[in-house]
Amino acid sequence: MSTTQALRPPACSCGMFQNVECRPLAVEKLGFATLCGMKINGVGLNRSRRSFLKPIMAKEDNGASLIDDGNAKCQGAAGKKPNSFTPFTNHSPVLTGKNLSEMANIGNSMNILWHKSPIQKHDRQQLLQQRGCVIWLTGLSGSGKSTLACALSRGLHLRGKLTYILDGDNIRHGLSRDLSFRAEDRSENIRRIGEVAKLLADAGVICITSLISPYGKDRDACRALLPEGDFIEVFIDVPLHVCEARDPKGLYKLARAGKIKDFTGIDDPYEPPCSCEIVLQQKGSECMSPSDMAEIVISYLEKNGYLRA
Repeated sequence: MSTTQALRPPACSCGMFQNVECRPLAVEKLGFATLCGMKINGVGLNRSRRSFLKPIMAKEDNGASLIDDGNAKCQGAAGKKPNSFTPFTNHSPVLTGKNLSEMANIGNSMNILWHKSPIQKHDRQQLLQQRGCVIWLTGLSGSGKSTLACALSRGLHLRGKLTYILDGDNIRHGLSRDLSFRAEDRSENIRRIGEVAKLLADAGVICITSLISPYGKDRDACRALLPEGDFIEVFIDVPLHVCEARDPKGLYKLARAGKIKDFTGIDDPYEPPCSCEIVLQQKGSECMSPSDMAEIVISYLEKNGYLRA
């Protein structure tokens, strides 16, 4: 027979610890502690979880919090527990006049306040040994954006760098599944992805977006979300007739048949970037491999210090 000590809340009358006997079996069982009249064992609670996990109630006088489990023995008359066991402290920030002056109205969100974190982007970049940024791949459907994104992510991963791909079709499976391909919905889709990419870059991740993103104003708006230099626009410049010949999803054929409306390059325009950081251009019948294109982007990242903190 072995003896172990189990932590016992001070509300019970036997002191801070109690001895619990554990009888040896083929596999030795864990002991159990008695908490305010309830037995807790290695598997679960003998009483229902609902009766044990009551809401935390805040005291009005000093902001401290107590767990109200319906048992008077577990609470002191003045909010103090026996044996100097202090209640949980409410760490919510106090709104001062300065805080109130910093409250903002953003869009339809009223009276919101930005809460700063003690760990900033610089700290996360030091941890990851890389600079968080957004690599924005843009081009016609069928130009090879998703293929390049995967090759680029693989190449950076082999160099020990953390990346994440935001692929246009993947995003429409979840975050933007409520949006159509009308011009206004396309702009909203790009706005949402731009905001997510901004968060990933702030986390120190090298975020790779793979999107047609046909309108220059939407791409420029996403660029404006990030600090100078953290938005790297990569234009995959492949002629329309080449993309249409590839037609990996059969979408050009449907668009030509009038079964898809507002299809980029057919009945909706694509606005090429005017001043992007990288252009990957297909000349004539020559076509670079995805790994070769990825190496061009990686070389740009190395040259400009994105692969070190």
